[in-house]
Amino acid sequence: MKVPSYPEFKPVGLEDRAVFDAFLGRHPSEVCELAFANIFIWKDSERPRWTVLDGGLCVLVEPDFEGPYALPPVGGERIPETIATLLSHVPRLSRVPEDFVRAFGAGFRVEEDPGNFDYVYSRQELAELKGKKFDGKRNRIRKFESTFPRQYQYRRLAREDVPGCVRLLEAWFEEKRNGDPYMRAERRAILRALDSFEELGLRGGVVEVGGRVGAFTLGGRLTADMAVIPIEIADPGFVGLAQWINREYVVRECADYAFINREQDMNVEGLRKAKLSYQPVRLVKKYNLLRT
Repeated sequence: MKVPSYPEFKPVGLEDRAVFDAFLGRHPSEVCELAFANIFIWKDSERPRWTVLDGGLCVLVEPDFEGPYALPPVGGERIPETIATLLSHVPRLSRVPEDFVRAFGAGFRVEEDPGNFDYVYSRQELAELKGKKFDGKRNRIRKFESTFPRQYQYRRLAREDVPGCVRLLEAWFEEKRNGDPYMRAERRAILRALDSFEELGLRGGVVEVGGRVGAFTLGGRLTADMAVIPIEIADPGFVGLAQWINREYVVRECADYAFINREQDMNVEGLRKAKLSYQPVRLVKKYNLLRT
């Protein structure tokens, strides 16, 4: 595959994964957006394009729901000059981690972006749910297990599970039925993830309840000691199932990691409350860099 060199840009495709993984493997980040799978599954609504500039991987994004931006360059030399070049194409760099700001933020305007802070959890805490702070989670799990004894089964996502996952996804979004364009984009992203999870290196978990898919989740590697879980869908009619699959996926599929990144709350109060209820150990802070 021909690697685009600036000023040429290429739309992100599945064939680009090896190049992205090579750059991100050398320069791993805890920012959830700096993962090839995340960039790829949202490509319908975010239209990412990439190039190599000054030896670094650079991605421009033109989302439906906010202004255009560039992700921070991954690797390369002459980083301040690379930033300046990117800012000639878009108004800002976004999803910029704290260490990048400390190293290269001088000479640029820096803005905190709290709606995009990622929530990071202890994998052990999510797997064990010990202590008073997790009483509510354990209670809901017990409720699910007692309501559906011997009627549920967990398994790792396989290709033959995808149609059942799609049926659950469509029913889940039909229940919402609010016409929110972001939710329509999220639906497309999840469908793309289900269609390409093997090629993207994602690992999924499925819970079948009473002979049909009641919940599924997808996650993958972010850094050597951190997994990221961008997708979790559970039938709200099964009380406690969301908490059950959250725990079981971490137990069964994330044993190699110390931390779990559950992504951001996007300034949505209900989402913030739900993420805080799982007791994050820290937040991955993100910033925007703009011309002064």
